[in-house]
Amino acid sequence: MIGKIRGIVEDRDLETCLVDVAGVGYELTCSVPTLDEAAVGHKAVFYVYTHVREDQIALFGFSSKLEKELFLSLLSVNGVGPKMAIKILSSTSMGELARAIESGDVKALSQLPKVGKKTAEQLVITLKGKVASYLERGFSVSSANASGGRASVGGAMPLEGQDSILHEISSALLNLGFRAPEIERVMTALKTKDSNEQALTLEDGVRFALQTLGGMR
Repeated sequence: MIGKIRGIVEDRDLETCLVDVAGVGYELTCSVPTLDEAAVGHKAVFYVYTHVREDQIALFGFSSKLEKELFLSLLSVNGVGPKMAIKILSSTSMGELARAIESGDVKALSQLPKVGKKTAEQLVITLKGKVASYLERGFSVSSANASGGRASVGGAMPLEGQDSILHEISSALLNLGFRAPEIERVMTALKTKDSNEQALTLEDGVRFALQTLGGMR
């Protein structure tokens, strides 16, 4: 079973990416965010899920372990197959999807491609309470990537003297699709929360943001 490949992106279209690894071309079905990072002619690393059926072996590629983990979580939901899971990941950010599931927003979930009300309900029943937990484990990585290569937006940048953990939280939320006004709301609430309670952690801040901001926009 193929778990990860590293090679040159030889070609790509709206749904797939062809990666040359030592002369062997691997065709990967990918989400839009992953395809956006796949530049033709450049090296890339993909985390791979191998889907085996009696008549077909299909490879699904992801630009991060976090996206692959979310994909696998979606596959655990009754009625969700690999193609639907990819469509879901292509239609919304990981942060927005987590918020919708954790807040039980069936209406928002049912608006995703190929997801009806019944499947939306299954997403909530199966994954509520689980999605935020594993996303939190990836936020420290997302935060590091964001602070290294992405500027904070608006009021999300901490002022001098503020706890650096607020910067980590705001960077992680920005990197996962939250908008500047939403991040500002969370930062304002967290400053008050942090002054009245025990020391704030990155995981606490992320969980608080998901609970505060609710479902997808």
